[in-house]
Amino acid sequence: MAVTMHAKSDSEVTSLDASSPPRSPRRPLYYVQSPSQHDAEKMSYGSSPLGSPHHYHCSPIHHSRESSTSRFSASVKNSKHASAWKKIHRDLELRAGADAEDDDDDDDDFYNAADGRVRLYLCLAFAFVVLFTVFSLILWGAGRSYKPKIIVENVVFRSFNIQAGMDQTGVPTDMLSLNSTIRISYRNPATFFGVHVSSTPVELYYYQLKVASGQMKEFYQSRKSQRSVVMVVLGHQVPLYGGVSVVGGAKDHLEKVAVPLNLTFVMRSRGYILGRLVKVKFLKSIRCPVILRGDRLAKPLKLVDSCIYK
Repeated sequence: MAVTMHAKSDSEVTSLDASSPPRSPRRPLYYVQSPSQHDAEKMSYGSSPLGSPHHYHCSPIHHSRESSTSRFSASVKNSKHASAWKKIHRDLELRAGADAEDDDDDDDDFYNAADGRVRLYLCLAFAFVVLFTVFSLILWGAGRSYKPKIIVENVVFRSFNIQAGMDQTGVPTDMLSLNSTIRISYRNPATFFGVHVSSTPVELYYYQLKVASGQMKEFYQSRKSQRSVVMVVLGHQVPLYGGVSVVGGAKDHLEKVAVPLNLTFVMRSRGYILGRLVKVKFLKSIRCPVILRGDRLAKPLKLVDSCIYK
């Protein structure tokens, strides 16, 4: 039997090697999303030991599948990155909103605290005013209970004279002159304040005709103290116009004269407590009927029991 052996040419060997799958493991493939032209040629034709473009190691189907897979994975990665960025952005917005709410809450807390302090100060001021007012009223009421004690002790008519004369217009009439002194006892019973004492003019009237007047000097009376006040009441050349008829026929006999008079005046007492914050005021109207007798001149006439105090 003849055995025929054919020598294989280099082209056949090369074609067989190209058509048969390689025995060695598959080479790793690398993909670039934006390949250059030179790299694209390499990816299209591959690199063979012989450097021929006919030696193609990857099928078009496999290349398209892996390209789509890479694009899908890239899109998945991009979508994952996008969702991650969205999540981060949303977290940042939520945190910014929370910080803004915290700032608003802090501002509200600050304003609420400021309003609370203002209300507290107003309440304290109002309470202080109320307490001070109540305390002042208590002091005022306590001060009102310490009324001064005023007593007109006596009056002394030093001189009394009626003579003919003329008034300022030249009308002839009887003219009266009178000199007298009045003694008053004043006592301040207050235990915690002094008083300032003044008086209206002290006047002597014969019915509606004023025949003498005088003024008391103002003084200060300390707490729980007493003094005697002497006032001078004078009448000089007072025209009578026939008003004092009781002495018309007794000009030469003054010891027989009896003239009814009224002594009137008002005493004012002012007390200050806590400086001048609390003021107490006392008014006492005094009227004392007295009879001027010609035979009692220069002698004190007691008025303790005859005066009216209002």
